[in-house]
Amino acid sequence: MSQERRYSFEFFPPKTEVGHEKLLVTARRLAECRPDFFSCTYGAGGSTREGTLNTVLTLDRQVGVPTAPHLSCVGDSKAELRALLNTYKDAGIRRIVALRGDLPSGMGLASGELRYANELVEFIRAETGDHFHIEIAAYPEMHPQARNFEDDLKNFVRKAQAGADSAITQYFFNADSYFHFVERAQKQGVDLPIVPGIMPITNYTSLARFSDACGAEIPRWVRKQLEAYGDDVASIQAFGEQVVTEMCEKLLAGGAPGLHFYALNQAEPSLAIWNNLKLPR
Repeated sequence: MSQERRYSFEFFPPKTEVGHEKLLVTARRLAECRPDFFSCTYGAGGSTREGTLNTVLTLDRQVGVPTAPHLSCVGDSKAELRALLNTYKDAGIRRIVALRGDLPSGMGLASGELRYANELVEFIRAETGDHFHIEIAAYPEMHPQARNFEDDLKNFVRKAQAGADSAITQYFFNADSYFHFVERAQKQGVDLPIVPGIMPITNYTSLARFSDACGAEIPRWVRKQLEAYGDDVASIQAFGEQVVTEMCEKLLAGGAPGLHFYALNQAEPSLAIWNNLKLPR
């Protein structure tokens, strides 16, 4: 396992030309931090396939930061996945975030030829050998659809052993949950880097809604304080910045191999935490 820390920022594909231009501005600002890579999400059932592809190639070429596409298997055939892998390979992309993917409303898990992320990792390896550095997802507080923690850990180990190189976690606000997950994974023989995913706090309402949906726990004391600020956006952001910065300090002091920021196509919230941590540029 490499001892060097790595840092990255995640975006989603914009839906409009204005959004595209704003993302380029954001990406260029974050590129000044000299991150190891950017990543770009992939909509449920491949709903943003073209948007993800275009965003990845634009950031990689115009901003000059290696960009990793998210790739999910739900809803895609092997032929579609193979074509997409070849397109990325031909474009010089060297990193992929391999996910099962979210299920669009009304779509059953049987849609697509591959059902689980470990099958996608195996498929990528079989098709492209060692060309891609493969990232997988980790859930320190358990995937929302998992039956229990033990099943979820087994799923993670299965993905890791299928040929993954490293992992990125779902965001969380309790560093102990991350350390506990890493310890349990290591006891199962997983020795790949598990990089914590970091979500800046900028809007309590949207954060609470998204966290409830994805199973990320907002500690009660944090939730209560954010609720108390009401519509005071400046106070919410200042408090959120402090909470997340202190958690990142604890993560890095405890040996986390880097940080992956869920930037939400904005520069300032992630940059504020970056600067507080005095991370290198």
